Amino acid sequence: MAITETHQRDEAALKFIDEPVEADAVTDVIYMMCPMHLLTLQQRIKELSVGQVLAILTDYDGALEDIPEWCAKTGNEFIGVKESPDYFSFYVRKLKE
Repeated sequence: MAITETHQRDEAALKFIDEPVEADAVTDVIYMMCPMHLLTLQQRIKELSVGQVLAILTDYDGALEDIPEWCAKTGNEFIGVKESPDYFSFYVRKLKE
């Protein structure tokens, strides 16, 4: 997957993982335009209990910056991201209601 110049990834700041994380829920926003990855994340995390993990599947490279930043702003845990040839799998643990 090519990363655009506007979204250079800082691999030191991101947590890239080699194996998928067991998730309690999965949401697929592949092929959806920005800002669907954040809107869907925000909605789906509300449906989970504290401690549960949400997997977000997206091919939008801007999510490499957006999802970890969203986690930091909302107080949820960014577990990591697994890169596949066609999409990214982001893992977020809900830490508060």
